[in-house]
Amino acid sequence: MSRILVIDDQADVRAMISIVLRVRHFEIVEAATAAAALQAFDVSNFDLAIVDIFLQGTNGFDLIRMMRDRIPKLPVVAISGMTTLDFIAESPDLSDVVCLQKPFRPNDLITAIEAASPALQRLAAVAI
Repeated sequence: MSRILVIDDQADVRAMISIVLRVRHFEIVEAATAAAALQAFDVSNFDLAIVDIFLQGTNGFDLIRMMRDRIPKLPVVAISGMTTLDFIAESPDLSDVVCLQKPFRPNDLITAIEAASPALQRLAAVAI
């Protein structure tokens, strides 16, 4: 079973993402803060991370970089309700991060996961 780390400081957003992905047989670990995400990252392996760019008190870009210092090719989907995601491609070390604007539909989330990690495509394609 593929494991996904979902990092968002909004409990309802984490819950929605988790429900959508558990239905598709992903194992989900949720984190509300960058510190909790890094702690989970230290004790477990993940196939993909979904990172809110505007975490309370933390820059999501920095969190992505910290996770990628540990696993350089970690697939990442960056989510945000702001338009700053348009500029992520300008940062060479983040150019392969897939961006998703909030609010999004479940199918948009699955498409973003497939784009970030082709290895997860088969699992993400399972119908509800």
